[in-house]
Amino acid sequence: MKKICVTLWLGLLLISLGCQSPSAPLIGITSVYKIDDKGTARTQIHFNYARAVAENGGIPVVLPTLDDEQIIQRYVKQLDGLVLVGGDDIPPAAYGEEPHETVKVLPSQRYEFERKLIAKWLANKKPLLGVCLGMQFTNVVSGGSLIQDIPSEVGTKINHRAYHDVQIEPGSLLSQILGAHEARVLSSHHQAVRRIGQGLKVIAHSEDGVNEALERTDGGFGLFVQWHPEAMDDKQHRDAIYGALIRASVKAK
Repeated sequence: MKKICVTLWLGLLLISLGCQSPSAPLIGITSVYKIDDKGTARTQIHFNYARAVAENGGIPVVLPTLDDEQIIQRYVKQLDGLVLVGGDDIPPAAYGEEPHETVKVLPSQRYEFERKLIAKWLANKKPLLGVCLGMQFTNVVSGGSLIQDIPSEVGTKINHRAYHDVQIEPGSLLSQILGAHEARVLSSHHQAVRRIGQGLKVIAHSEDGVNEALERTDGGFGLFVQWHPEAMDDKQHRDAIYGALIRASVKAK
């Protein structure tokens, strides 16, 4: 009978119950911070992220947006890998610009927590997967900037809130993972990477020139995609990307 592995974070106490494989890596997943109509603060993620991690051999651990230095340090120390999820927009002041009228800024609660987590995680060179906002956030933390609104600054040739094609650089980490130089992907965003941050390079783009993926150049597994592989019907594509994160996390343990 296959055992079920349950992992709980209670404050800073990690409890593992009935875990099938002690070597399964702990994969942190950042979360969305929202305040509902009743004024109640909530931490939430799309279940697809947790499913993609679990189906590929990782143990998903959802991270509340607690802006506390000790908690962040503990996350970086104990987690084996990290997934940065999607969400609203980074404050343009973070890269020296005034906001475009279409910008919907992240709650400061999430912004402050995540920018510190990303910086510390990058410094430790642990395996990292950035999805959509996760790619943009990593780029900004690394000193890069963003296109604030694709439709008004780039155009509408490509619908970046639907399935579309991307071209992948031969020899890149992504081309090795997918075994291809092009892919059809599902995205949902109106911003994109403009100036590339330090320690990153572009490895995929769409027909309109929008940067669609980055990888780290300064050591450690780091893949950043502008689309949502965890939400795609193509299980092979989803498993290839999340599986690569899990394998890198096992190797880095």
